[in-house]
Amino acid sequence: MIRRTRTILPLLPLLLLVPLASAQTSSAPDANNPAPPAQNTGAPAAQSNQETKSQTAATPGQKQDDQKKKKGEESEDSKGKQTNRMLYVVPNFAAVSSGKQLPPLSTKEKFSLAFEDSFDYSAFAWTGILAAQDYGLSSYPELGTGIAGYGRYYWRGFIDGTSGTYFTEAIVPALTHEDPRYYTQEGGGFFHRLGYALSRTVVTKTDSGGNSFNWSEVGGNAVEAAISNAYYPPQERGPTKTLENWGTQMESAALNNIAKEFWPDFRRIVLRRQ
Repeated sequence: MIRRTRTILPLLPLLLLVPLASAQTSSAPDANNPAPPAQNTGAPAAQSNQETKSQTAATPGQKQDDQKKKKGEESEDSKGKQTNRMLYVVPNFAAVSSGKQLPPLSTKEKFSLAFEDSFDYSAFAWTGILAAQDYGLSSYPELGTGIAGYGRYYWRGFIDGTSGTYFTEAIVPALTHEDPRYYTQEGGGFFHRLGYALSRTVVTKTDSGGNSFNWSEVGGNAVEAAISNAYYPPQERGPTKTLENWGTQMESAALNNIAKEFWPDFRRIVLRRQ
């Protein structure tokens, strides 16, 4: 059975953004056409009074236009805006809002990021869900049943997630001088952004601001997969199982990137949050 670790909540709600984003793009509002100027038919004094009344009458409409314009500007500002959590629960500490260029993380800050992701309250709950699923499916019969058996599933799953996070967000990035954060693309069509999110599993930013092969993700997950041979049953060890575990970790990384990329859109369009 392939081990599943560090996978976030299901992505179905985020994938609903495809038709929503397309509909929004195709139905963009037209610019407001200004009202035609009034013709000069009366005396100067009458004309002055008419203009004053016209301006007074137009004031509420102008206020509405200003409010709409302000809301539009706020909507533009909210595009690509990341939050610390998705759906108020899932940690999203490593995501950077679109258009932002942040200073490089120090080694201490990389370890702090890994600590936040590994020991957040949601990590314990998510590990419990995965452990319950594997326990219910008897993924590793060698671990036994009952409370003791569930506990064996749980601590192994927690070590999987914690070690994977530390290797990909702290240890390897500190050695290779890579930036473990995800920089949101936001611009372009859905498939362009989807491709960008998937590419971030093998390409990443460096501390100096350039791009390089993502040793943190690829190499870090490989190390975690190899180490897991030390605490899983003998039947779940060996080169084949290690390769399967590494593949699952990379799949989880890709799904995480997709969720991070489209989370601002889901939050803005579906949840109506600025």
